[in-house]
Amino acid sequence: MPYRRLPNTDQARLRAMKAAYAMGHETHPTELAFTQSSYTKLELFINSYEQAILQYRTAYQRQAASSAVYQPVVQKARLYVSHFIQVVNMAVLRGELKPDIRKYYQLPVEEGRLPSLTAEPELIEWGQRIIDGEFQRTSEGKPPIMNPNIALVKVHYEKFVDIYKHHRILQQNTARAHTELETLRATADQLILTIWNEVEAHFADLAPTELRAHAVRYGVVYIYRRKELLKEQGLEETEGLAQENEATLSETEETPSEALP
Repeated sequence: MPYRRLPNTDQARLRAMKAAYAMGHETHPTELAFTQSSYTKLELFINSYEQAILQYRTAYQRQAASSAVYQPVVQKARLYVSHFIQVVNMAVLRGELKPDIRKYYQLPVEEGRLPSLTAEPELIEWGQRIIDGEFQRTSEGKPPIMNPNIALVKVHYEKFVDIYKHHRILQQNTARAHTELETLRATADQLILTIWNEVEAHFADLAPTELRAHAVRYGVVYIYRRKELLKEQGLEETEGLAQENEATLSETEETPSEALP
């Protein structure tokens, strides 16, 4: 026996609702296979859902485009901050500078290890400490650290901070759009389930094959197992349902859902 499968992607949900909505336009209310109450809810909801999908896609695409620019800038800033600290530590190791120079940068005086710069907030924190500490040293008349000098570190650091703030806004926009869409998905699933149940109840007196043929027009999706397809092969209704089945099985999630960096 073929089984019914509810849509599990945004485009599949939208397609199911549009099919039911189109039948509501084409069919007289007294002949419609689902209730007027469900039709009214569908009419009020479908545009909101489509707009939410569009808004999420737009936010996601903007974040993706920003990520392509953002990542190289982050890597370059991390490289310069890291190299500056390494130059200081190597100078201390060679005896050219005293260990207490590390106090200017809020580094452990007796340790020559590199602080963690993996997370962006860590990079922001240590980058600012390095810049502030080096400017304090040079203002006291001490010779600047070179290769890289602090001016070059500061250029790459400030570029990173600016793009970081912009990228965070895009991430927040994407997260907010995704949350809103998730809420609407639950409503869409319940509405589709209600309509499909009402459609099948409306045609319950028909033979199973005929019932499914009518229900498919309302967007109901049936999945045929291989043996069932072979058994019913040659029936005109089954050909249409098999095509629907193939489209459904090949369907993938068309709206992005994973967060970008």
